Amino acid sequence: MIINGCSALVTGGASGLGLATATALHAAGAHVVLLDLPGAPGEAIADRLNAGAGAAAHVPAGSSASTTVVPRDPAAPINPGTSHPRAQFVPGDVTSAGDVQAAVDAAVLLGPLRIVVNCAGIAPGARTVGRDGPMPLADFDRAIRINLVGTFNVTRLAAAAMMKTAPVGDPARQGAAERGVIVNTASVAAFDGQIGQAAYAASKGGVAAMTLPLAREFAPSFIRVMTIAPGTFDTPMLQGLPTAVRDSLGAQVPHPSRLGDPAEYASLVRHIVDNPMLNGETIRLDGAIRMQPK
Repeated sequence: MIINGCSALVTGGASGLGLATATALHAAGAHVVLLDLPGAPGEAIADRLNAGAGAAAHVPAGSSASTTVVPRDPAAPINPGTSHPRAQFVPGDVTSAGDVQAAVDAAVLLGPLRIVVNCAGIAPGARTVGRDGPMPLADFDRAIRINLVGTFNVTRLAAAAMMKTAPVGDPARQGAAERGVIVNTASVAAFDGQIGQAAYAASKGGVAAMTLPLAREFAPSFIRVMTIAPGTFDTPMLQGLPTAVRDSLGAQVPHPSRLGDPAEYASLVRHIVDNPMLNGETIRLDGAIRMQPK
């Protein structure tokens, strides 16, 4: 599916994997709505995206978000067909139906909503039974609510909007029509969960598990659903760790023996959008790592 001229909604779009993805899609000519928490630097990022190519990926001083510069694809001209800026920030919580609907509505105003990428999430770590006793049930519930319920909330509302768009391609030719693509984010923890990751692994395992049933349900509407399961990536979740710890994590990756670059995640998103045969599957993006118990 052609990215140029489409509208894309990226959750967690103000940092890490979401920022890299929003920048890459914008560079390819998409209108992009970044949905992130009110305290995120999303407004400044949207302003930079709108200001011009390349500078878009830089974030305000002091932010822990990625600063990878992605120049605009010269084959993807900016579409002048709307008076709205091509990038907009909508503050909100992915677990809120109202917040997500506002972001979907903003994306629809920019153009036909055809791309949704769910990157919002948290990575809590705690033993089920620790030194102070059992994990508070609220901690487990929070991980499930943000990572799994939040992903489903965005998916259901965005899919409903996608179904109202006209398909692209030739509906008369079998398999040639498309309405949109939804890309969710799981984790290698869904398959190789470590000690202390019961809540996180359960939440990401749920994201992976619903990929195929969602793809099957949306297939008659020409909407694809894919999931990416990243390994250890250089995102704000890891950037606060000491350099020695970060280097150790990177060294555990067989090849390339380093932390993943968020731009590599964004590159896979672009390929998923481009390749109409990718549907109903979870792709590990991990350099062949298999996480040890701890």
